[in-house]
Amino acid sequence: MDDVQISYSSKFLNVAERHIQTTINNFTKWAEQNGFVFSTEKMVSVVFTRKRGVFPNPELFIGRSLIKVVNEVKFLDLIFDQSLRFHHHLKYLKIRSAKALNILKVLANTRWGADRTSLLCLYRALIRSKLDYGSVVYSSACKSLLKILDPVHHQALRLCLEAFRTSPVESLYA
Repeated sequence: MDDVQISYSSKFLNVAERHIQTTINNFTKWAEQNGFVFSTEKMVSVVFTRKRGVFPNPELFIGRSLIKVVNEVKFLDLIFDQSLRFHHHLKYLKIRSAKALNILKVLANTRWGADRTSLLCLYRALIRSKLDYGSVVYSSACKSLLKILDPVHHQALRLCLEAFRTSPVESLYA
């Protein structure tokens, strides 16, 4: 059902709602013919808009069950909010990346820790892979929100390169 994308202006919300309901009915009919069943408890809908003002929640049904309308939804480990600003997703990503950073902190010990190439490989595998996943989607967020992820990225580079905490970011990138 996530493949349904319909764009209408606010004047034609009832037309959009009817069109989406028709699509849901077609999906349900196809599923019944092919032996599939949709889980109505897991099904939610989100109205994506950046317009201000109150929009009525659509009343969409699958069978006789009303599809719940939510403000944000987690799909493929990306958190989509109504306005597509990705604030909650970026906070969630920072927390997940900070947890992976703890592994680097342990392995970056100067006496017995791993060497620079091993630490950089771990950084790419544990932290940068999390930051890169979905970046095409959440890169539309404003730059001030995207800067939430910079401290984790910079701290990981400092650990891998055994740089001081006060070393400039530009030298880390070099």
